Amino acid sequence: MRNLRAKLVLLLAFQLAANTIPGVQARQSLATEPARATRDWVRDGVIYEIYPRAFSSQGNFNGITARLDDLKDLGVTILWLMPIHPIGQEKKKGTIGSPYAVRDYYGINPDYGTKEDFKRLVTEAHNRGMKVLIDIVANHTSWDSVLMKHPEFYVHDSQGRITYPHDWSDVAKLNYDNPDLRRYMTDMLKYWIREFDLDGFRCDVAEEVPTDFWENARVELERVKPDIVMLAEAHKAELLRKAFDFDYSWPLHSALTNVLQGRDRASVLRDEWGKEFREWPRGALHMRFSDNHDERRAIARFGELAALAASALMFTLDGIPLLYNGMEVGDTTESGAPALFEKLPVFWPIAERRPEFPRFYKQMIALRKSSTALRRGSLEWLRTSDESRVLSFVRHSQDEEVLVAINLSNLPFSGTIEVGKAAGYRDITPNVGPPQPPDAPPTESTRPSPPVDMPAIKLDAWGYRIFRRKLRLQTNFRIRGALPLNVGTGGR
Repeated sequence: MRNLRAKLVLLLAFQLAANTIPGVQARQSLATEPARATRDWVRDGVIYEIYPRAFSSQGNFNGITARLDDLKDLGVTILWLMPIHPIGQEKKKGTIGSPYAVRDYYGINPDYGTKEDFKRLVTEAHNRGMKVLIDIVANHTSWDSVLMKHPEFYVHDSQGRITYPHDWSDVAKLNYDNPDLRRYMTDMLKYWIREFDLDGFRCDVAEEVPTDFWENARVELERVKPDIVMLAEAHKAELLRKAFDFDYSWPLHSALTNVLQGRDRASVLRDEWGKEFREWPRGALHMRFSDNHDERRAIARFGELAALAASALMFTLDGIPLLYNGMEVGDTTESGAPALFEKLPVFWPIAERRPEFPRFYKQMIALRKSSTALRRGSLEWLRTSDESRVLSFVRHSQDEEVLVAINLSNLPFSGTIEVGKAAGYRDITPNVGPPQPPDAPPTESTRPSPPVDMPAIKLDAWGYRIFRRKLRLQTNFRIRGALPLNVGTGGR
């Protein structure tokens, strides 16, 4: 009993101390506030990141425009183009330089085409019902930027020299203490919306630019075009109160890599999700991803089957899923540094050897579009009989439940999910077939769907299964008998 009292006293002391720590107080305060309202086309979206230099053999806007029908057929709704501005050459990295070393925020990289080419790309995307975002690099510029004629726009070191952020020696850091810089950057953002009818921005290193700058800029941008979206390359809760519609779920991505590479338990993904849910504003949205231009390709990090398992998770969790160009064919062409500074086009013909990849992504996107629960439903985690390897959760909406089970290991799983009654579930797992040998004929898989026998379930190595149950609107749509480990609402 004395030990119990001592533990309770220590716990109370810890809680009281935590409440006096500014960082803890700030997170708790943010979690009680609502995130900014987000339009349906954002919540229902599927984002496709394009590196214009790598997307096509031409490496330009016209190469993207030529493939818009393919992207539309895949199910993509939002295009995000990595920086399209002229690239700085002073202190550049690699042969061509980084697209994130911007020389002129008002210019277009001549390698990509002209203003007319870009306007045509945006118009043609809009004609197909797709939105277009461009990357904005507001934290830093190239060393030969047109803004260097205003040295007061930059951060200086103790010797008075312009300095750079982190170890990014090819760029110079901007100083947002300067009101003239703030005005310049806000006007620049308005220019791109007004002149090209863009639908918003993905904002690079957004957490290192003052939050109040983004909040004030958002107000002015919405006067030009109310129906825009802003994505923060950041994981900072305060950004989602007023400035941004959604951010990067970096900790979840890091946990995914650790799990799939055997360094951590599958349950840490649930833990990271829970931390986001508890500390971010209510209703906050996050971009879910397993691959992007900053990382080694998912197929290289995880292997073919595990890369698909990772995408199965990212496309069924709450939030907005991302595809990086080439993922849909299983492309392995690197694009992160140092490849970021060279021209390495996506090898599209690899789809011939990995036909299960385009089938998977097309079916998974179609499944998400057909499901209110997957696009906007709440999320409830379920216990499994092996939490070190298998994740399971349910997405709830008023008219359906979607249950997901994913084996994040290279060993088959035969066990249970604590789901209570499983009556009425139908297996809707994308039927993409096994990896194909090079000489396999181009036939669709005819593998029959396994029976629904929960709570017992079997999963192949890196296997996943998805089930749907329709509900009557007047029915309580929580799963009876499930363990309410974490429940999110309103798109969380």
